[in-house]
Amino acid sequence: MNEQRELQLQAWCEAITGYRQQRLQSVSGDASFRRYFRTSDGHRSLIAVDAPPPQESLQPFMAVAEAYAEAGVKVPKIIAADEKNGFMLLTDLGSTLLLSELTENTMLNWYQQALTDLPKLMQVTATSQGSLPAYDEALLRRELHLFHEWLVAKYLKLDISEAEQALWNQVCDTLVQNALEQPQVGVHRDFHARNIMVLADSQLAYIDFQDAVVGPITYDAVSLLKDCYVRWPEAQVEELAIGFLNVLKQQNLVSTQITTEQWMRWFDLMGMQRHTKAAGIFSRLYLRDGKAGYLQDIPRTLGYLYDVAGRYPEFEDYRVWLVERIQPALQGRM
Repeated sequence: MNEQRELQLQAWCEAITGYRQQRLQSVSGDASFRRYFRTSDGHRSLIAVDAPPPQESLQPFMAVAEAYAEAGVKVPKIIAADEKNGFMLLTDLGSTLLLSELTENTMLNWYQQALTDLPKLMQVTATSQGSLPAYDEALLRRELHLFHEWLVAKYLKLDISEAEQALWNQVCDTLVQNALEQPQVGVHRDFHARNIMVLADSQLAYIDFQDAVVGPITYDAVSLLKDCYVRWPEAQVEELAIGFLNVLKQQNLVSTQITTEQWMRWFDLMGMQRHTKAAGIFSRLYLRDGKAGYLQDIPRTLGYLYDVAGRYPEFEDYRVWLVERIQPALQGRM
């Protein structure tokens, strides 16, 4: 089926560009059903997107791309789209992911550049299609449940006692409340170093934003600074997070009354929600979709959970549960 769609996509690209295509060159897939290929119009390199319906829709990507571009955010330009078949042709932003450029010496500068762009994204709360979806309680809880369903039950095959279930419910309640009490802004929702491109002029451009929502103000910042695919010293992460708070205050995107302590609690607990979700998704990508490469990222996401739980006394029982139940079970599977 994949090969048949590739041939259809190639024929569509030829019809759009008027240029006889060589076999499409696979660029990458992501944690969805979308696939990306490099092609050409005879003059420049382009990106062809295969987003098979009904699993994927091009509409959210197209609408958010337009809104981000209008807000001054660098994103791929849409050259053509066939929504019925799920094909799209984009400008090529190159192949340099921010992740490949990050070192201990460069990370501060690169992250500060990304955080300078982030307020522009935050101010996009609607597109030509209407308001972005709300990152509401129902969505937050569905995401948290991924951890319970896919990591704990299906991958680790753990049976949970009533006491453990009560503890889990309490943790979820706290994380949901933390997300909902924050100022709500435009959220990219997958703002990390694999979704940020470094252009030839060292400017940054952003991709994979089709799931954008209106949600907690710390979400994208913690996605970037506590990346599921790379980890940095806590002192540097905190320095960047607090620096970003000051930027938001200067731009009137957050009240000047918000203390550093309040901000870091929002930030840390938002990270817990994201890493809880991610650990579940990584398990699902392996079990359901056969993508084993994501298993190596589970220990890092659990490490974030363990460390943050140790910083806040209310999560002490949860930290103990991670150490005594989850980590040994995970080691038994690795």
